[in-house]
Amino acid sequence: MYFGRRMRLFNFPGMIAMTKNIRFVLLIMLLTPGLSQAQESGEENAVREVITRLFTGMEKGDSAMVHAVFTEQVTLATAFRDKNKNPVLRREASVEDFLKAVGTPHKEVWHEETWNLKVQIDDDFAQAWCDYAFYIDNTFSHCGVDAFQLHKGKDGWKIFHLADTRRKEGCEIPKPVKNKHR
Repeated sequence: MYFGRRMRLFNFPGMIAMTKNIRFVLLIMLLTPGLSQAQESGEENAVREVITRLFTGMEKGDSAMVHAVFTEQVTLATAFRDKNKNPVLRREASVEDFLKAVGTPHKEVWHEETWNLKVQIDDDFAQAWCDYAFYIDNTFSHCGVDAFQLHKGKDGWKIFHLADTRRKEGCEIPKPVKNKHR
């Protein structure tokens, strides 16, 4: 049958161009989350590195290395139970005493073993939380959690607040950590 003019059911050149455009858009959509995740994991790794440098500095007794991971103004807090099992929150408005303790020569090596580190980042603010066990040489001292708040300035990520809990009982320390300090 003839309808007076030739009907074209498919416009192949137009469809090919449209298919290329769809593929391009799909490729961009697929790659964008990957780029975002790569950037996020890069920032997360940078935060993790700051925390690692803190504990490496403590282990080496290097107060300069430890000092470098903190902002100029730092607050510290420790939550624990006193001898009568009453809750105590001890706060410090400076990191100076901590740096002095790290840098004062001591023959024992301080090991702060961490696990379950979780990092959250929003723009130039990050918080990190991890379980830890503290050993003096290979002798268990205490355990708890460390909670860090960090800011990303022109010098990168730095800790501006560090809080921890401390206890000697009820610690669920992974076997590899325990075995490392036998």
